[in-house]
Amino acid sequence: MARRINPTPPDCEQHDTGPTASMEHDPPGEHRTDSRPDGIVPSGDERVAAVRRVAAAGRRRRRLHLAGAAVLLAVALTGGAVAVGAARDGGGVKAGAVAPELLGAGGVESLQGHLRAQPRDHAGWASLGLAHVEEARTKGDPSRYPQAEEALARSLKLAPGNDQALAGRAALAAARHDFADALTYADRALEQNPYSERALSSRIDALVELGRYEEASKAADTADSRRPGVPVFTRYAYVHELRGDVTTARRVLGQALSAATSRDDIAYVATQLGQLAWNQGDHQSALHHYARALAADDTCLPALEGRARARAASGDRAGAVKDMEAVVSRHPLPGPLVALGELYEARGAAGDEARARNQYALVDAWLALARVSGVNADLDTALAAADHGDKGAALRAARAEWARRHTVHTADALAWALHVNGKDAEALPYARRATATGYRNAAFLYHRGIIERATGHTDEARTHLSAALRLNPGFSPLGAREARTALKALEAAR
Repeated sequence: MARRINPTPPDCEQHDTGPTASMEHDPPGEHRTDSRPDGIVPSGDERVAAVRRVAAAGRRRRRLHLAGAAVLLAVALTGGAVAVGAARDGGGVKAGAVAPELLGAGGVESLQGHLRAQPRDHAGWASLGLAHVEEARTKGDPSRYPQAEEALARSLKLAPGNDQALAGRAALAAARHDFADALTYADRALEQNPYSERALSSRIDALVELGRYEEASKAADTADSRRPGVPVFTRYAYVHELRGDVTTARRVLGQALSAATSRDDIAYVATQLGQLAWNQGDHQSALHHYARALAADDTCLPALEGRARARAASGDRAGAVKDMEAVVSRHPLPGPLVALGELYEARGAAGDEARARNQYALVDAWLALARVSGVNADLDTALAAADHGDKGAALRAARAEWARRHTVHTADALAWALHVNGKDAEALPYARRATATGYRNAAFLYHRGIIERATGHTDEARTHLSAALRLNPGFSPLGAREARTALKALEAAR
């Protein structure tokens, strides 16, 4: 985890979030089969093409309620939950619990072969379940989740209460963004094995994503005392960052990087360091960390996305567009799509306005497919639609997400959705709550400043708009520009 729980989007070994996976979580007892009838997993190009076909169909006002919409969603999307802008909800725990001798070079196939020969090996079934969770995250294939659940259920049937399968259930629930269940399973696993690294990590993830930050801090301390290592270090760092303790977060991530031995872990931790530097407006350090991550794993999409943002903030707009286009070509998720659209808008070259609209249309297609397929995409909807879509839908989604969990990210999303719908007086308490923990996020400060200006709190508005631009002057291609414009107007009105 670390950065934004479920911290790892596809193609970068983790941590997270992500929170990961996600298509948020399936209803209890329901599973989706997302692979094609021939069993072939679609390629990244096919996923992108599918999203674009659906977007075109939407523009022609064709109905989206087509048979097999759930299949198309899995083809079009990856399993990683990527929230827009600075917010990163998402997760997944490393497959460290999977026995290396079973995975080997053959991966899941090796485990399956082993289990054909030893079908009563409960540990083997738990390892297979965890391997399927990891495959879903790294390959963007949510059809692995039902397979993971089946394998974990078989492990528990063979050995009721075994901690490895319970920890696997926790990881699976977190990947689906069912954080209440993730916490329940993590606690059950820890009752059996208080030193389970995966359960300790999933427990931190769940508490953070439920907004229970004090408990998450205690859970991180406990995990650090019992199982110090890369998975725990990164989560420990994020909990401190949420409290505004950037110095400790940076130190702990540095320790995690020093402890990392695999290329995947190096890429993951270096990416977290890059995101931490980015949040503090240190774009050159961020670029350095992203370069290290990509040197370790040139397929690490979170590092490539981070580099795009840092390049844009540093004035390298051409490099930023190139990087973000590469991310979107592989995984057309709402966050990168919105970021690319805003890069096009900020560049303002011939045809860029149409290019930006196309990116936002693809976001709409993603969200429409998600709704048709029963996927909970409320946070994605709230963040994307507030600025680039149906403002009413953004508010409905933000209220729904807030009803489920109270985090700084959901508070900010609700505040901004209320603002764009003209409900600034109602928005202000949420904007204040989003910045109350000390978490240093320029977008949150910008949103608060704009809302304070709208409610007549001009001194506070100047304070927070200035703070946003001091913290990270390039936090958003469009948001930073709007912050400067608003601050200039406030100064002129003095």
